[in-house]
Amino acid sequence: MTRAQFIRMLTAVLMSASAATARTQTTVERRMQTRPIPSSGERLPVIGCGTWLGFDVRLGQRDRLRAVLEVLFEAGGSVIDSSPEYGAAEAVVGELLATMSAHERVFLATKVWSRGRESGIRQMNQSFELLRDNVIDLMQVHNLIDWRTHLETMRAWKREGRLRYIGITHYTESAHDDLEAIMRAEPLDFVQLNYAVNDRGAANRLLPLAAERGIAVLVNRPFGGGGLLRRLSRHTLPAWANEIDCTSWAQVLLKFVLAQPAVTCVIPGTGNPAHMRDNVLAGGDPFPDAGLQQRMITEISNLSGN
Repeated sequence: MTRAQFIRMLTAVLMSASAATARTQTTVERRMQTRPIPSSGERLPVIGCGTWLGFDVRLGQRDRLRAVLEVLFEAGGSVIDSSPEYGAAEAVVGELLATMSAHERVFLATKVWSRGRESGIRQMNQSFELLRDNVIDLMQVHNLIDWRTHLETMRAWKREGRLRYIGITHYTESAHDDLEAIMRAEPLDFVQLNYAVNDRGAANRLLPLAAERGIAVLVNRPFGGGGLLRRLSRHTLPAWANEIDCTSWAQVLLKFVLAQPAVTCVIPGTGNPAHMRDNVLAGGDPFPDAGLQQRMITEISNLSGN
């Protein structure tokens, strides 16, 4: 080997190492944040995966959903939220976690969606079977249906170690008064609620109340309603998106939600690996400050026609 050949080879090696270091640094810098569950101090990654619609699929489509979970786990995420109401979703999640040997990597949340004590017990027992686990991390009363009855059972099961956390859910602002009353009256680990840039009612009372009462918050419907994300996707990202390291409108909307410190984790639903890959990139610093949040509200409202 000539001196010139040696120098060219050494230069190539050094450049490759430098690029690898830069990629590693970028990965570390954008590593998903975690936030504490107030009742225990356990930390949860801030981006999870909802399973409504996306995981209610036939057998032949499940390789795609395995890829969704692989992306979530590789990014440091762990939260998967499901419900008996979501068709085959619980069974699909349980099957995938078993084939991936991933039960130890996941924070598994599901719900009870029935009326009556015995009906609720049957449904929750079925969730254990479908999800293929002896302990469920979080059991929630879905849309507050017969919540007094189910919370009593859930508290007993939590004492027995079958459930780690308990909570309540809803997805519309019309239920916020009821959520508030229960949050004030009952000891809860979690509340799941709707919050988005065009659906900000929870910020007025529920998010401050959750912080005051030490209740973790899961956010559903972070992309808002009325086709907000679809309408925004017709527009170029504004320059301020660079200030919070966003390269897509989905990331912008997720970071708006995560700018609220009371939010523990946001659970956008998807069955698309590319969408999951995009979503998880919203889980790292920086998040918009108060000034930028207000600018986002104004400009997104103008762009979307809301």
